Amino acid sequence: MSRNLFLLVIIFFATIRTNAQINTDQVLQIGQNAMYFEDYVLSIQYFNQVIAAKPYLAQPYFFRAIAKYNLDDFKGAENDATMAIERNPFITDAYEVRGVARQNLGRDSLAIEDYRHALTLLPENKGILYNMAMAQESIKDYDNAEKSFERLLKSHPGFDGGYIGRAKMRLEKKDTLGASADIDKALKLNKNNVNGYLLRADIAINRNKDYKQALSDMDEAIRLQPKFAGYFINRAFIRYRLDDYFGAMSDYDYALQLDPSNFVALYNRALLRMEVHDYNKAIDDFSQVLKMRPQEYRALYNRAILYREIGDMQNALKDIDRVIEAIPNFALAYYLRFDIKHSLGMRGAQTDLDKSIAMAKKQKAKEGLENLINPSRLLDKATPAEGTVNPDSEELVAQQFSTLLTVSDNASMEQEYNNKSIRGKVQDHSSTIELEPMFTVTYYTSPTELKPTGDYLREVDDLNRTNALRYVLQVTNHEYALTDADEINRHFQSIEYYNSYLSTHTPRAIDYFGRAMDQLTLRNYPAAIADLDKAIAVAPDFTVAYFMRAIARRCQLRGHSDTSSSGSSYTSELGVATQKVELQKVMDDIDKVIELSPSMAIAYYNKGVLFAEMRDFTSALRSFNKAIELKPNFGEAYYNRGFVYFQLGNRQAGSADLSKAGELGIVPSYNLLKRMSR
Repeated sequence: MSRNLFLLVIIFFATIRTNAQINTDQVLQIGQNAMYFEDYVLSIQYFNQVIAAKPYLAQPYFFRAIAKYNLDDFKGAENDATMAIERNPFITDAYEVRGVARQNLGRDSLAIEDYRHALTLLPENKGILYNMAMAQESIKDYDNAEKSFERLLKSHPGFDGGYIGRAKMRLEKKDTLGASADIDKALKLNKNNVNGYLLRADIAINRNKDYKQALSDMDEAIRLQPKFAGYFINRAFIRYRLDDYFGAMSDYDYALQLDPSNFVALYNRALLRMEVHDYNKAIDDFSQVLKMRPQEYRALYNRAILYREIGDMQNALKDIDRVIEAIPNFALAYYLRFDIKHSLGMRGAQTDLDKSIAMAKKQKAKEGLENLINPSRLLDKATPAEGTVNPDSEELVAQQFSTLLTVSDNASMEQEYNNKSIRGKVQDHSSTIELEPMFTVTYYTSPTELKPTGDYLREVDDLNRTNALRYVLQVTNHEYALTDADEINRHFQSIEYYNSYLSTHTPRAIDYFGRAMDQLTLRNYPAAIADLDKAIAVAPDFTVAYFMRAIARRCQLRGHSDTSSSGSSYTSELGVATQKVELQKVMDDIDKVIELSPSMAIAYYNKGVLFAEMRDFTSALRSFNKAIELKPNFGEAYYNRGFVYFQLGNRQAGSADLSKAGELGIVPSYNLLKRMSR
């Protein structure tokens, strides 16, 4: 954003904060302008202002729903579209937005109801007809889907996406000839339709085993969309089938460059490395797979084989023990354990061999040799099939979130909406997943379009009104990095001023506090703590001094520690006992702030951050709940509470909080929301 536009944003937000009445039409138009330029997060802030002033209007909810949809906050978009419809049931576009959001949430039947309602007023709308047909196909209502596609293509015969959608449906119905005809028609209309090449490659592989044709089509798809990891995984499979092991390996490598946590790419690359006897690298890949999915017994069994191959019998034994514990009727697992125990000279080897032989004879008589030749059949039974496990179970959600902290279909049909812009999708920006930091008091802030000024804290405002400090205090949770030599020198000079003043005058709490703030700015935490101790000794009810002593103590502790704001526990050089004492001092100061200012939401928020870093998630939730109770529009608190909910495996509550945090301007919410929705 240009500097002039940035200044206008600051002036505008300052205006709407200082005036009780706002021109809602003007603010709504500014929000629409921001959305036109794809500043979706910024536009939401404008729509929030209109909703706060006139909550009975439908339009701000409708436009906010569009902005949230563009940020992949589908639940938030659905809720806002519903609010718009409740206020004005004649906004046809609101039904379309809600239908698309519901479709993305997998609520296809409800989406179809919305599309049907919208079609009563827009009977030939291309996007609505297409989306309804895709939703009908998703719930396997093929007859109505066929009718919807016919209606769509009759009204829009040049719409290549319609032919691709129908081709996908016809493949589901095993109508390969009809699907091929639709694909050819679509590619004739638009030779750059990537889904056409993907579907044609799918037909070549699964119907005709024509891997050369499939490779040609996958090459074309990759040319059109060179940054999608799934395409390289699929091409790797085709190259493997054509005995091009080097090409397959390079495709897996590149897929993992694009998406380092892609489970399929890691697992398949491990199998390929295993086949070409690159055992150590294969073990590394299987280990990565098991970090993501600890109960992936295929990977565990294969890693046990690899450990045996490289002579690491102890690790091989650990892995195969886990496999047998999960799959007690797996004959080959017992044989592998016999081999490992025999190599180690352990007792019980013969027992495993006897079990393996007896089990193999029984399976041979019952099912033939297939289980013996292909152990993955039994492993499949031990690993829950897709769709049979609740994806929102606490264990799986927490595991997925943990994976994000440490490290599909080919032809996915995307829903269309009349505004097809994709710029400004902050959810696609790669970012580190971590807690929003504690709030602090400082002389410097980093203004943004969404937060042009620091946060308000009554106690800090009261201090500034006294004019007793040399600089104006500000409240932020994203400190400005002080790098300018003149600014740094100014604070050294300020410390000298306080030294001289305190040596010749009766010490006041505010003077010790002022010098402490300079020391904090210069990262001299011991000196800052010493001055804050003196300030508190002079004025035991000095709330901001306790607040900043907690910050200084925590900063000093982190300087001795290997910590992560994403909620990992402290591992300090100071020793466990000393560390606990220091953390308790931080907590005691925060509690004192709460005692002196029980309505200070930021104090509860900081306490929640500290609890989360200590991995006391239950206490963290209580603190964030209280912060939100005191300050209902506390975006950072919603974000951190959502973060904690995900740590605890509660997807529904976590997603709801992230949606609210994003609405309140916490941009990282959308990236985390999208990654947890995969």
